[in-house]
Amino acid sequence: MLTILRRIVLEFSQASELDEALLRLVSQVKSALSTQCCSVYLADHQKQHFILMASNGLAENAFGRTSIGFTEGLVGLVGQREEPINIANACLHPNFIHAPEVEEENFKAFLGTPIIHQRKVLGILTVQQEQARVFNEDEEAFLVTLSAQLATVLASVEAQGMIDLYHSNQSVGKSIVGIGGSPGVAIGEMVVVYPKADLSTVAVEKVSNSEQQLTIFNDGVSRTIAEFSQMSEKLKAIITDSSLDIFDVYKQLIEGDNFKIEVIAKIQSGWNAQSALKLVVDHYVMQFEALDDEYLRERAYDIKDLGNRLLNNIKNMDGLEQQLPKQFILVAEDVSASMLAEYQHLGLLGIVSITGSNNSHTAILAKALNIPAIMGVDYLAIRQLHKKNAVLDGYAYQLYVNPGDALIKEYRHILAAEDLLNAQVKEAEHLPASTKDGHSVSLLINAGLSAGFEYSQNVGADGVGLYRTEIPFMNRSCFPSEAEQTALYREVLASFAGKPVTMRTLDVGGDKSLPYFPIIEANPFLGWRGIRITLDHPEIFLVQIRAMMKANHGLGNLAIMLPMISSITEVDEAIRLINQAYYELTTELFCNESDVLVRPKVGVMIEVPGIIFQLEDLADKVDFFSVGSNDLTQYLLAVDRNNSRVASLYDFYHPAVLRSLYYIAQKSKKRNVPLSICGELANEPTGALILIAMGYTNLSMSAHSLAKVKWVIRHVEYHDLKQILAQVLSFTTTASVHSYMHEQLVKLGLGDFVHARLQ
Repeated sequence: MLTILRRIVLEFSQASELDEALLRLVSQVKSALSTQCCSVYLADHQKQHFILMASNGLAENAFGRTSIGFTEGLVGLVGQREEPINIANACLHPNFIHAPEVEEENFKAFLGTPIIHQRKVLGILTVQQEQARVFNEDEEAFLVTLSAQLATVLASVEAQGMIDLYHSNQSVGKSIVGIGGSPGVAIGEMVVVYPKADLSTVAVEKVSNSEQQLTIFNDGVSRTIAEFSQMSEKLKAIITDSSLDIFDVYKQLIEGDNFKIEVIAKIQSGWNAQSALKLVVDHYVMQFEALDDEYLRERAYDIKDLGNRLLNNIKNMDGLEQQLPKQFILVAEDVSASMLAEYQHLGLLGIVSITGSNNSHTAILAKALNIPAIMGVDYLAIRQLHKKNAVLDGYAYQLYVNPGDALIKEYRHILAAEDLLNAQVKEAEHLPASTKDGHSVSLLINAGLSAGFEYSQNVGADGVGLYRTEIPFMNRSCFPSEAEQTALYREVLASFAGKPVTMRTLDVGGDKSLPYFPIIEANPFLGWRGIRITLDHPEIFLVQIRAMMKANHGLGNLAIMLPMISSITEVDEAIRLINQAYYELTTELFCNESDVLVRPKVGVMIEVPGIIFQLEDLADKVDFFSVGSNDLTQYLLAVDRNNSRVASLYDFYHPAVLRSLYYIAQKSKKRNVPLSICGELANEPTGALILIAMGYTNLSMSAHSLAKVKWVIRHVEYHDLKQILAQVLSFTTTASVHSYMHEQLVKLGLGDFVHARLQ
């Protein structure tokens, strides 16, 4: 039965027409259960009734015409109770309703199960039989299992408003929820695109002429580098910060010794150019996809994009030019950074990527270009979206397919308000981040791909609140030397001379393994990672700390941050090693009394919930606290924010998260420990205001969010924020916090900075 069930679900998900898919579904279920009738009813939540969409056993002329209210009949009862109902003789049940047009008079036995997706009843699946009997446990289990698996597929259909096309010519604007990529609103026609070349389709094979394959590969590399240079040049006229460094990184990776040597070695061993490229890229992708840190895991998409670009040029596939409307929303399985660059000047309004997260380079570039984006909408049947109209809400992470006139009008108002807002925000870029009544905070940026990747002198940042040091460890075949690390860190610190730079020590381990240091664990999210692995390998930790201190000599703007701290013992051991590195360098390099080596400040990341209750113990040992709000939220709520099935549960404004953040702020203030926060919460004006009211004085965020956050801060009074915070902390639900904060910003004249989740 399992094989039959899988086949039914697979065929249904791959069907291009809903009516045909439903008819095939009921026929297959009827056959699988050897019953005499199978029917499917789909819910119309606007009209509060179920519609008979397909049946094998009931009258065909009733399809799409017969409706049953949510509170009527046995079908309505299944929906109300949200559980299977198995009745030997349906005609005798008090909820039975006779509907002569469906011609079910001869059927007695009835089994119905709800089709539910994320707590919402999408439809009812029923089977019937002339003989009066209770369907057995196996039959009921089959129907329940099938309904559960169909729910995800039907959720996509329901979201696109296809169900209502059977009885109404009006669109309904159903909502599809994803993961936030870039804020903003887009209204327009969707265009679905597919990669011109896809490494996943390449069948590996060997050839006899390696020299010819080497020439093909080298020519492909040259053409790809030229493409990236052209893309970068086109975007330079639009983007003034360093977000375009991604294309330099692409070029460096292609030209780098490791990548080319590995591909060339494969070719020389007999593989053709396409196969060699596939083998090397797949190896890189597998390493990155195994990582825990979502920022680093997103590098897998960059490697795939790079590989497909190279493959396209190796195969010399120019392809046919796609006919594009003047303005459009781009939809693809994986919208890459280079795809975004390719389409942005052709009328691109927004992007919807089935894969990816808010830390992908696509999302980073979309923010720089002010192009709204949602990611991780993994259950969509994208072929059904082509040429459909949509509203993309990058604030609420929602896509409305076939939106109604009222919804479009409401979002056009938001777009008009955004234009005015952007002009106002620019005025605050180089002004202090101070409230109207004189309360000042520091706004810093998160960085880590390259020295200036997310930074520009034009954004008015007060420094770097989080610099990720993992990248130089990832793009190698062995651990980087002390000299190599010193040179890189020196470049970073010098780029921000006179401003604080907080560098996080190596945060790998668990399923965030290095290609040359593999780790396999059953539960990597709670495994051997962060400070745990570097303390177990002091030779790695000491080299990095020495490199940081050397790089900081003469600049003095370095602070060191320890990740994934869960105990006081870890802090004691880390500080012991840091002191050891400091005294070693003082002895080795800085004997002259006039040339003193500065010992940098050392802080810890508060991201493991347990350490919150040892803050007072930590206060005696470290110089500062920095909250990692992304991981802290995930651990507190037990939610993976990059999993679209539970993404709606991941919310910084959950009362438990807010109260934890407030507790941390209170303890830090009590012990006079400087406190900062790095994570998505600080990126949002609403979140920034709450954090300031709590007592956070250093907010680290994306460079692209800084001006907007600063403008909002300059238009509020600290006294008002304290009153708002008191009310926020009293709420018991996330929805209450969102609603209240929206009301308060409207009262403060800042309503345009918070866009309600329209229903």
